[in-house]
Amino acid sequence: MHRFQLSAFLPYQLAVAAGRVSKAFSERYRAEFGLSIPEWRVLAHLAGGDAVSVREIHARVDMDKSKVSRAAARLEQAGLIEKRGHAGDRRLLDMRLTAKGQELMARIVPIADAYQEELLARLGAEAEPFRAALLRILEEK
Repeated sequence: MHRFQLSAFLPYQLAVAAGRVSKAFSERYRAEFGLSIPEWRVLAHLAGGDAVSVREIHARVDMDKSKVSRAAARLEQAGLIEKRGHAGDRRLLDMRLTAKGQELMARIVPIADAYQEELLARLGAEAEPFRAALLRILEEK
C-alpha cells in the first residue's frame, strides 16, 4: 500500500506556500498601514480603477463574501473606498477607491513590487517557468 505523505502532496504545498507568502507580505503593510489581508486584497482589486462589486471580488480572490464585505465596510469607514449603486443590478453595490485610498495604494505598491522582486530573485532562473505553471493552475475552473 502506498503511504500518503501530506508534505509531498502538491495541493498542500501550494496552500502552505501561499499562506506563507501572504503572511510575510502582510507583515510589511500591516505594520505601517494597519491593513488586514482581506482589506489589502479589496484595495488591490480596486486599484485597477474600475468599480467592482463585493461579488466580483469574492469570485476573483477566493475569499468568503462575508470577509470581503467586512473588509469593505472597514475601508469605507476609514474613507479609503466609496460604495455606489451598481448600474446593472440594484441589489449590488460598486466600490471604488477614494482619493485617500489612491494615495494609500501609491504608498503600498512600491512595497508590493519590492516584495515580488525578492520572491522572483529567490526563485532565480526558475521564476518564469514557475509563474507560467501557476498561471495554468489559476486559469483552470
